[in-house]
Amino acid sequence: MDTRDADLKKELNATLQARRELGEEYDSALVDSFLEKVDQRLDGVVERRVRRQLAEQQMVVARGARSPQQSTDSWGERFGFGIVSLVLAIPLSAIGGGVAHLPGLLVAWAGIVGVNGAWAFRNSPGFGRRGKKSADSDWAE
Repeated sequence: MDTRDADLKKELNATLQARRELGEEYDSALVDSFLEKVDQRLDGVVERRVRRQLAEQQMVVARGARSPQQSTDSWGERFGFGIVSLVLAIPLSAIGGGVAHLPGLLVAWAGIVGVNGAWAFRNSPGFGRRGKKSADSDWAE
């Protein structure tokens, strides 16, 4: 249990103790007071989260990298890469097949498939984010 949870637990215990001392006629005022404190806590957490996300986006823009919204390539980029790959495959196949016959053709196509596979993997959602988990909680800030 971190200190923020302990503070909230203390507030709840104090509210319950005040209810015991003051009686049921003050229930709504005590509940409203406690909920106001919870609302303030949530507002602080949301504000910190928004500030953190804005700072991360500014860092991405400052580094010249793509923003998370731009990380997925458009259909046109994928289609264009596929067309260029097939156009370049024709002379590569001719050269590989002409020089080393079947082994040369297989090497040329292995290279084409390898380049396309690497491009597809690099542009897949989540590339570079595997295993990255936030170690700190929003409540613990």
